[in-house]
Amino acid sequence: MVDANRRDVVILGGGLVGLTLALALARQGITSHVVDAADPASQTAEGFDGRASAISTASWNLFGNIGLREHLEEFASPITEIAVSDQLKPGELRFRPAPEEGSLGRMFENRRLRLALFEAVKDVGEIAYHPNARVVARERGPHGVAAVLDDGTRFEGSLLVGAEGRGSPTRDEAGLAVAKWSYRHRAIICGLAHDKPNDGIAWEIFYPAGPFALLPMKDDELGRHRTALVWTVAEEDAAAWLKLGERAFLAEAEKRMGGLLGRLELASPRSSYPLGFHHAPTITAERLALVGDAAHGIHPIAGQGLNLGLRDAAALAEVLGEGVRLGLDLGDAQLLKRYQDWRGLDDFMVAVATDGLTWLFGVPGKTASAVRRLGMSAIERANPLKRWFMDEARGVSGTLPELLQDA
Repeated sequence: MVDANRRDVVILGGGLVGLTLALALARQGITSHVVDAADPASQTAEGFDGRASAISTASWNLFGNIGLREHLEEFASPITEIAVSDQLKPGELRFRPAPEEGSLGRMFENRRLRLALFEAVKDVGEIAYHPNARVVARERGPHGVAAVLDDGTRFEGSLLVGAEGRGSPTRDEAGLAVAKWSYRHRAIICGLAHDKPNDGIAWEIFYPAGPFALLPMKDDELGRHRTALVWTVAEEDAAAWLKLGERAFLAEAEKRMGGLLGRLELASPRSSYPLGFHHAPTITAERLALVGDAAHGIHPIAGQGLNLGLRDAAALAEVLGEGVRLGLDLGDAQLLKRYQDWRGLDDFMVAVATDGLTWLFGVPGKTASAVRRLGMSAIERANPLKRWFMDEARGVSGTLPELLQDA
């Protein structure tokens, strides 16, 4: 008799990366349990809460290959250009793709990404989704894995995947070491409505206190132009910025963007989260693999955090799919070594590059600002270097899993 609670893979964490991984595995015929502590209703409540994500070209290919694109296309806001500036002084850097390359990526409300994922997994027989579930025990052994809930329910499989995010208890319980530090900053996020169209331009404006990012969103149902703001401030100042009256907050925001978008109004509540770095050099153990923020967490300076996790999901799905075709146990140590080798270096290089940018643009003083602007001007004139940066932003550099390639 087949155990209804046994599937090929047990994914702990049903966020954006966990559910994407389940869909990618389903395309390979691999079944999964997705066990998540969160309540879907609270994650998809009406209205824009200010949280948004940039989806790179490669990640958009992944969404097309796993059937997500049809649920998302109408909500996409293409990123036509990325503008990088040091305090809006002369010497800015602009990345524009060639016409045949399309956009540099697409912006989405996180809520829309979650709704699309919930809709996509609903009728996929290979996926058993278990929300509002509290895991109290994780078991890994020579013959399989299990997740045990607080009500005694057991979900069994051949491989356990930790996808719970930065504070992954699965990672910590497995004893996988993490290098981490705090930037002693918080990101204030909110949605803005504004007079002028954003023209699909993503702005990264660097100030001594931290980056000030403007991410182009699709106009809302009222036809208002919208942008998502990610404003980095010192940790000790964040509470004051959140308590500041709406009019004063918008005046300060408008000053920092030099009137780029015209008159502003809030299009969502304001909220904040702490900024830190963490990286697990080893992302596998016996019958265990980590994906997404459970494996790495980077500064949002380049908008690559989610895309890095989606690359993990695509790579793990490809490795496990090959394992199935070869008739291997999905917890096979050689399969997991291939995933570790494939993702370990890429995760580390992106994390280090992002951390380096954070420190580089955080150096105060007129001399440092002048050197940065000189460097950006040099990159602006160097086509091969600009091409490399654009390929990195679009996620199309390096050895890509098939799911990240254009179908």
